[in-house]
Amino acid sequence: MPDVGLDEGSTMKAEVFLPEHYRPAEDEPFMNERQLEYFRRKLVDWRNDLLEDSRDTIEGLQDGTRAIPDVADRASEETDRALELRTRDRQRKLVTKIDAALRRIDNGEYGYCEVTGEPISLKRLDARPIATMTLEAQERHERREKVHRDD
Repeated sequence: MPDVGLDEGSTMKAEVFLPEHYRPAEDEPFMNERQLEYFRRKLVDWRNDLLEDSRDTIEGLQDGTRAIPDVADRASEETDRALELRTRDRQRKLVTKIDAALRRIDNGEYGYCEVTGEPISLKRLDARPIATMTLEAQERHERREKVHRDD
């Protein structure tokens, strides 16, 4: 009988065995159970790392609230805090994209271009697991964006 684990949505499902050094390969069926589990784990680990960093930042900001008498030191501290908050905001948006990718895995849509419906290369997904378009579709999208931005 397969191991049964709870996923994020608390639904019961059989856990997929994934060898320790597994990497998705082109010579296996695209988005098979192992590939999906590989990307699910990669996304969940990434998400957990971002959330841990966020908790650390919040604690640091709460602990770091102190009166600094020197104006230059205070300005430097405020600049550092603003930079940290911008970084955390970008990471918050990234967590949203990770959650969307995890939903696509659950819905059977992960790994396929939202524009063309073609498979996104495993190499691209490994480098950017939140990718929603093939490299070619992304480049077309960015060229169109650039043209409209120049108007």
